[in-house]
Amino acid sequence: TMTVHNEEHIVDVHVRSGVYSSDTIFDYTSGYIATRLFSRNACFIMKIKQEYIPDLQEIGRLAFERQTMKDVYSPNNVWALFQDGNSRLGHLKDWILYGKHIEKLCTGLPLYQ
Repeated sequence: TMTVHNEEHIVDVHVRSGVYSSDTIFDYTSGYIATRLFSRNACFIMKIKQEYIPDLQEIGRLAFERQTMKDVYSPNNVWALFQDGNSRLGHLKDWILYGKHIEKLCTGLPLYQ
C-alpha cells in the first residue's frame, strides 16, 4: 500500500509479503529515502536524486494511475539495489539530517547508507 502525505511531503510504502515485507519512507523535506527490511532487521537510507526518483506529485499520479488501471507502463518505476556495507546505529546528528519520519522508522536498527 502507498500513502501520500502532501502536507508533510512524505510518501509511505508498505509491502506485506511474508519474508519480503518492508516499509519505505520517501521524505521530500529531508531529501532521503529509508527502507526497513523486516527479514534483515536493518534500515537502508539513500539520498533522493531528482533524475531517478519522481517528485511527490508524480509519485501520487503514478500511484493513482496504477490503482485505476492496474497495469500502467511508466519509465519512472523506482527500483533500488541494496549492497551490504558498513552499518552503524543512528545518532542525533543522523536524525536531524534524515528527519523525524525516518528516525521513527529506523531507530534502533543498523543503518546502511
